[in-house]
Amino acid sequence: MNEKYLNKYRSPSARLQTWNYANDGAYFITICTMDLHHFFGQVKSGKMILTNAGVIADILWHEI
Repeated sequence: MNEKYLNKYRSPSARLQTWNYANDGAYFITICTMDLHHFFGQVKSGKMILTNAGVIADILWHEI
């Protein structure tokens, strides 16, 4: 045990105590781009229209 801080700087867990983290769940990934450039596509009429880079990112995301 590291006695240097004696748990003085330990933060409480941010995890929800009633959630089983072994369950499947959805993940939301946010990627910030320079000048808020819509690098992967744009939403038009409620539908995501992917750029070529967006198509590649979508394919690779599903592979992992």
